[in-house]
Amino acid sequence: MQSLTLNTNKLSGEIPSSIGNLSMLFQLDLSDNILEGTIPPSLGNCQILQFLDLSHNRLTGTIPFQVIGLPSLSLLLNLSHNSLNGSLPVEVGNMKSINKLDVSKNSLSGENPSTIAQCISLEFLNLHGNFFRGAIPSSLASLKGLQYLDLPQNNLSGSIPEGLERIRDLQYLNISFNRLTGEVPTEGVFRNAIVMSIKGNSDLCGGISGLHLPPCQVKVMTQKKTVAFYWKNTNRRTSSSQTTLDPLAKVSYTTLHQATNGFSSDNLIGSEGFGSVYKGTIEAEERDVAIKVLNLKKKNIRHRNLVKIITCCSSMDYSGYEFKALVFDYMENGSLDKWLHSASEIGDRPTLDFSQRLNILIEIGCALHYLHYECAQQIVHCDLKPNNVLLDNDMVAHVSNFGLARLTYTINGVSHLQFSTIGIKGTVGYAPPEYGMGGEVSTQGEVYSFGILVLEMLTGRKPTDEMFINGINLHNFVKVSLPDKLLHLVDSAILRRELKQTVVSAEMENYSDQNMRQMLPNDMNKCLLELFTIGLACSAESPKERMKMRDVIRELHLIRNALLGN
Repeated sequence: MQSLTLNTNKLSGEIPSSIGNLSMLFQLDLSDNILEGTIPPSLGNCQILQFLDLSHNRLTGTIPFQVIGLPSLSLLLNLSHNSLNGSLPVEVGNMKSINKLDVSKNSLSGENPSTIAQCISLEFLNLHGNFFRGAIPSSLASLKGLQYLDLPQNNLSGSIPEGLERIRDLQYLNISFNRLTGEVPTEGVFRNAIVMSIKGNSDLCGGISGLHLPPCQVKVMTQKKTVAFYWKNTNRRTSSSQTTLDPLAKVSYTTLHQATNGFSSDNLIGSEGFGSVYKGTIEAEERDVAIKVLNLKKKNIRHRNLVKIITCCSSMDYSGYEFKALVFDYMENGSLDKWLHSASEIGDRPTLDFSQRLNILIEIGCALHYLHYECAQQIVHCDLKPNNVLLDNDMVAHVSNFGLARLTYTINGVSHLQFSTIGIKGTVGYAPPEYGMGGEVSTQGEVYSFGILVLEMLTGRKPTDEMFINGINLHNFVKVSLPDKLLHLVDSAILRRELKQTVVSAEMENYSDQNMRQMLPNDMNKCLLELFTIGLACSAESPKERMKMRDVIRELHLIRNALLGN
C-alpha cells in the first residue's frame, strides 16, 4: 500500500496503530471524518511518508514526536481542526523538507520551538487559534521560502521580529489578536496593509500609515562605550603590501595555538556552519591572519544522493612526492551518461525505462535541494551533467565530482560567493547563459543545468548534439515542438521499454517509432508533457523565470504519485 485516501467520509472510532505497518505508504489522507482518540505514534514507522492529512476530525491528546519528527514528510502535514493539546514538539525541526505545516484550530500551548526554523523548505505555516505563548521565534526569519504565515488568536507576546521583513517571498502575514508590543516594521510584507493583519494587538505602534497606529515614543539613548576591533599594523608591513605576500609555509598546531592565545574566545571573530574563525598573529612572519578551525565532528555534507567520501589520504608516495587522494563509495552502474548515450559500453543491460528516469531526476533534485537549502553553508555544484551523476547497484542516483563547487555565505539575507575551487563555471551546453556573460554562480544557474538534464533524459539528445546550430538549442527545440509534437520528442528507447510489457518482443521489430508513439497510454503522455514543461521552466533564459528546486521536487513527486496511482 502506497497511497491511502479515505477523506470526506463518516469514518468513526480510532485510527488503528496497525496503520504503522504500512511501511511503503507515502500518502495518507483521513481528513474530514469523525475519527476520535489519539494519533498513533506507530505512524513514525512509515519512513517514506510524504503527505499526511488528519485534519477536521475529533482527535485528542498530544502530537507524537515520532510523527511530527518524520524526516520524509515533504508535501504536507495537516493536523488542523482537532482537539490536540500539549506543546509543539521540538522534533518539528526534523522535517527539513516539509512544504506545508498546519496545526491550526487545536488546543496546543507552550512556546513555539525555535527548531521550526530548521524546516528550511517551509512555504506555508499555520498556527492559528491555539494557546501558544511567548515571543514569535526570531529564527523564523531564516525561512527564506516562507510565503504564508498565520499566527492569529494565540497568546503571543513581545515584539515583532524585524527579520520577518527580510523574507522576500512572504506574501501573507496574520499575527492579529495576540499580545504583541512595540514597533511594527515597514519593509517587506509590512509595506502592504492588504496582505497582513495585526489587529487586536493594542500595544503596537508605528508601521506604515495605512495601519493607522499611534507613533512610537522616541527613546533617549544614553551614551555607552563603543567596543571596536582594529587590525594591528604597528611595526608591520602595510595592508597594501600584505596583499603581495607569499603564502605561508605549512604551520603546526603549536604555531596556531600560540598565534590565537590558545584559541581564546577573545580572538574569536565568528562562527559558521563549518567551524569557527579566529584572529591570530604569526610572530615569525610579523603578520596577522584569520584561522578557520573546521568542525570535524559535524557531518556538513552528507546526503543519500551524493557520492559519499569514505576517507582521505595525505602522505608521500614511494618516490618521495606529496600524495593526496579521496576514497569514495564505488558506483557499480557507472555514470548516467553511459546509460543515456552509450548503451553498447554497458553490455547487454537494458536502457533506462521511464520510471527509472523519473526516479533519477527526483534523486538528483533532492541532492541539489540539500546543497542549496539544507547545508550549513549553501553549495552550488556548478557542473551538473550526466557524467557527474553516478548510479549504484540499485540504480539510485548520486551526484559526484565537486571539482568546481562554490561555497557561499549569507549577510543580511543576501548570498555571497565565499570560495571557489577553480575559475571555470561548468560545461558548455549545461552552464546557463549568464555564466558566459560573466555572471556569478547561483542556485538558479544550477536549476538551469538541471532543466537541460531533464530535457536530455526525455529526448535522448545531448545539448551539444550537432543538430543544434544556427541559434537552435535543446531548450528551443523542445519548446517549439510542444504540445503538438510531444511524442516526436521522446527518446525511442523509452517507448520501446514502456511497450515491451504489452507487445511480444518479436513483434517489436515490426513497429516503427511512429507506431509506438500512437500506442503509448494517455497517462504516460500527460506525465511526459508535465516533465517537459518542468524542463523548459528550469532552463528558461532569464534566471528570474526559472523554478525553484523546492517547487521542482514537489512537482516531480506529484508526477510520480500519479504514475504509481495509474
